[in-house]
Amino acid sequence: MKKLFLVCLIAMMTMGAVNAQEKKSEAQETPQHGPKIVFAEREHNYGTIQKGGDGNCVFTFTNTGDEPLILSNVRASCGCTTPKWTQKPVMPGKTGEIGVRYNTNNLGGFTKTVTITSNAVNEARVVVKIKGNVVQPSKNE
Repeated sequence: MKKLFLVCLIAMMTMGAVNAQEKKSEAQETPQHGPKIVFAEREHNYGTIQKGGDGNCVFTFTNTGDEPLILSNVRASCGCTTPKWTQKPVMPGKTGEIGVRYNTNNLGGFTKTVTITSNAVNEARVVVKIKGNVVQPSKNE
């Protein structure tokens, strides 16, 4: 009987220690305070667009944290994609934008990424994606 009691006691202590460690890990993964970045969309699909067409799109984000959000770097995966972004700190509760322009003089399908680096405590680095297919305009147009 004592052995059974001892086994149960050890099992309960082990489960309690594992549970406490999991809670500690969760708390460390997402700090409660600081700037937090949340995107409305992380992918823009242009679909099929004509050569020379409008290659602009905008990614909107919100600072859901309690401190100013600062974008320190926004970098496209290649020279055919040009990003422009909010340069000023984005205050808590406010939104910012990252405009992306794809060079639609390049024919064919494409998938490109833009990497955003910030002081956000929930995601210091975010990757957004654009994709589509650029075709030659038909001769009837």
